[in-house]
Amino acid sequence: MEEPHVHKIFTGKVNQVGEKNSPDRMNRPWESGMFKSEFDEKIWLSQSGLSGDEVADKKNHGGPEKAIFAYPLKHYMNWQEELKIDSIGMGSMGENFAVLEMDEFTVCIGDTYKIGEAIIQVSQPRQPCWKPARRFQVLDFALRIQNSGRTGWYFRVLKEGHIQAPADMECIDRPYPQWSIAACNEIMHVYKDDLRLADDLASCDLLAENWKRTLGKRLRGQDANVEKRVFGPNK
Repeated sequence: MEEPHVHKIFTGKVNQVGEKNSPDRMNRPWESGMFKSEFDEKIWLSQSGLSGDEVADKKNHGGPEKAIFAYPLKHYMNWQEELKIDSIGMGSMGENFAVLEMDEFTVCIGDTYKIGEAIIQVSQPRQPCWKPARRFQVLDFALRIQNSGRTGWYFRVLKEGHIQAPADMECIDRPYPQWSIAACNEIMHVYKDDLRLADDLASCDLLAENWKRTLGKRLRGQDANVEKRVFGPNK
């Protein structure tokens, strides 16, 4: 198997798009930082993310536990075929890293990688929101992403430094091989009634705190309704 590899890096500013007073909810004004462009020079990676990169919803996106969003390049072929949308390609999910030789089955919570001068660590799977649906005008797109398991994942930054794509990623630690991104997604979205699994995952010390809180609520009988996240103002 080839080494994990960052094929391209993407950054972007917050954009406001949409049509004011549109009768169609899917065309109304909204803002997002998911409209990113390729950045092929050296760039500074700090604990809060890539220099110049922005997020619109700071409550649910960004921050130290979501400093970098990575998405496997190979997934786009599936989305093009399923959605019949040729324009959905690299960068479309708002990812910072388009990655090769990595996916939700081969990446685990706590995996620690050296890239350029920086060291990064996997913190959590992505839980998709309504914004990809708005961008590509597919109402249930967030649910499709979630149910497919093709979610991507986030990194926290352990050591800041300059990076540049393309770049190999050297895995220097794998403390939790049992907690692949795919396994985490299944516990969160498929095996909701298995409280033992939820408790086991919540005890993983390198899992992001917001995932621990969600699982903790489930253990207390307060499982969250995903409607607001996946449909938002689209529905």
